[in-house]
Amino acid sequence: MRVPTLRTPTLSLAYDDRGSGSPVVLVHGWPDAARGWGPVRDGLLADGYRVVVPDLRGCGDTEFLDAGTVRDGSADALARDVLDLADALGLDRFAVVGHDWGARTAYTLAAAAPERLRSIAGLALAYQPRGRFRMPSFRQARLFWYQWLMFVDAGVAAVRADPVGFAREQWETWSPPGWFDDDEFRATARAFENPDWVAVTLQAYRFRFDPDEPLDPHYDDIRATVAATEHLSVPTLMIQGGADHCDPPEASEGLEGHFDDHRRVVIAGVGHFPHREAPDEVLAQLRRHLARHP
Repeated sequence: MRVPTLRTPTLSLAYDDRGSGSPVVLVHGWPDAARGWGPVRDGLLADGYRVVVPDLRGCGDTEFLDAGTVRDGSADALARDVLDLADALGLDRFAVVGHDWGARTAYTLAAAAPERLRSIAGLALAYQPRGRFRMPSFRQARLFWYQWLMFVDAGVAAVRADPVGFAREQWETWSPPGWFDDDEFRATARAFENPDWVAVTLQAYRFRFDPDEPLDPHYDDIRATVAATEHLSVPTLMIQGGADHCDPPEASEGLEGHFDDHRRVVIAGVGHFPHREAPDEVLAQLRRHLARHP
């Protein structure tokens, strides 16, 4: 069954909207889908929050309106999608909780539209001041093998030939074993069958170090604001898995000086998908964070 959709200037954007209290937008990451928020969403609903969970562009039932639109997967584009969604739903101010790409989207929103946000929480990915992508250390570059694969033609062809297999490789290597079963992966992987999933994925990684990779100029205003922002005023919670094999804990250390209000939590034994691997602990941390910034 398809979830509801609304039209933004760019998308037919699919979303789930439940509850009637203070709004919280949950933004999923890559390679994941809106369904990954299930336990966290249900816990927040039980607490009386209104919870909105969109399908990212290129995922699930979200579709581009124009075949000629650049399949821009940057956080700037994703942040605009969240603002368009909030505008359409009449959300003046709201909290954002994001995982992976969703975390980067939350930081981007905090830079570009702080007046719209009550608080943000980022899972797995650390804040990058000015949105800069720097060449990582050799150790981190090894963990990012999947990104470099997308910069060569044969790698692009391999991802296009088997996007679900590509995503599964990340699930199997980014966290300690045993955190998911085949049924859950198959259910989630339906979101990767979106006809634009590969194009958005490729663009999101390739533009970082390839000057010829196109970016949608409609988001240049957000890009410019982010590029000028070192410090975030929006209250921020960062949740890190202590056993994350993609973005290890040291990647999120020592960033407190870039925030007015920042709290970092490391969950031992948890990998890159904290909301799936340890939903009770994540929910407890979010409850504390949201209650501090109602």
